[in-house]
Amino acid sequence: MKPHHLLLFLLLPLLQIQSQPSDPCSGRRIHIRSLPPRFNTDLLLNCSVYTPFTGDLCPFITNHGLGPKTHTRSKSWFRTDPHLLELLFHHRLLEYPCLSSPSAADAVFLPYYAALDSLRYLYGPDINSSSSHGLHLFDHLTHNDPHHLWSRNSGHDHFLVMARPAWDFSQSPDADPPVWGTSFLTVPVFFNVTALTFESRPWPWQEHAVPYPTSFHPATVVRLESWIARVRRSRRTSLMMFAGGGGSIGAVNSPPNVRRSIRVECENGSGTAWEGYARVCEFVDCSDGVCEHDPIRFMKPMLRASFCLQPPGDTPTRKSTFDSIIAGCIPVFFEEASAKAQFGWHLPEMDFEEFSVLVPKEEVVANGLSITEVLMGIPEERVRRMRERLIEMVPRVIYRRHGSSAELRESKDAFDLAVEGVLGKIKERLRGLREEGEASVV
Repeated sequence: MKPHHLLLFLLLPLLQIQSQPSDPCSGRRIHIRSLPPRFNTDLLLNCSVYTPFTGDLCPFITNHGLGPKTHTRSKSWFRTDPHLLELLFHHRLLEYPCLSSPSAADAVFLPYYAALDSLRYLYGPDINSSSSHGLHLFDHLTHNDPHHLWSRNSGHDHFLVMARPAWDFSQSPDADPPVWGTSFLTVPVFFNVTALTFESRPWPWQEHAVPYPTSFHPATVVRLESWIARVRRSRRTSLMMFAGGGGSIGAVNSPPNVRRSIRVECENGSGTAWEGYARVCEFVDCSDGVCEHDPIRFMKPMLRASFCLQPPGDTPTRKSTFDSIIAGCIPVFFEEASAKAQFGWHLPEMDFEEFSVLVPKEEVVANGLSITEVLMGIPEERVRRMRERLIEMVPRVIYRRHGSSAELRESKDAFDLAVEGVLGKIKERLRGLREEGEASVV
């Protein structure tokens, strides 16, 4: 054999390997665990049972959890209820291109509508047995496991969506009398499962926060770009705006808090022009849930404002943060736990100063720091750059509509980034387990 023929013979296997297309699903395969209807679709039948506490959820189940359209001709805007993210996420995952058999899966998704099931423990007949939340699921996972999905990694490769803050699932099982919440995340049998929640605790071993769904769910690039063009050309006639409830100035015996400080400053400057702005502050009263399914009520004022105030409420995070992002209204936070310490997969922690403002609530409440003066002190050019950076992130925080165009699917939305993040989290967990096992052998 001639030398050059020998060289070609030796290199041929390597050339064949390099010419083979890479596997786009490598490390991304997900198996959706089959669960009886009592863990998901049957729970949707109880959508009106807890209406006095949650409102009637039944109208918002339509369109696979997107809710009804805001009006008949709407293509991208829906009356979405965030507490139905479990349904929305489940349906989006059914379109995931790398679904797999149990044996090939890198991760296992549990289509359990945990937040909906929690309602009977939070408001219903099982309120005194909330430490039992999830135990019926665990029993099913361990006693109906023909593929050994749970036992192979003790649940470390399993994940689910829980459409409430993690605090709502963090009651101690030993609490006597029971306090608010269920014990799903504090029961040892679920310590290994990754939960996607609206807000994580300071020690997020188990959970990771994902964006609240907004009402904007485009299906094509044209509709997304059309909205972004509208955001860019909007005239910002208000310096700042606040959409929310609480902090009523007339409340009797209410201790000082940042929402009250905001209400006072807003109402004092509501009709005042200030250095190029027609008004200093616009207030949208969302008390009693009037804004929850009516995006027009707050989106138009957000489009008119340069800054959107995002004070903490019962918990640090707010859906309004994501509404303001898609409106190009720069969010103003009053504590880092409201976003910077939460949504690292979607809002890069190192970049927060590029698209948001932090005004410590202690300075506002205790020392009388003027929010207006802080915001007016930001140079106009920097405000423009911040808004552009914010607009760049719009695709990252929306949940696009089911069945969206191939072109739109090329850019990652909130769902895609959540799946990517959870796969990475599970991969790191499993690697750690292997290393621990190897070390114990040595």
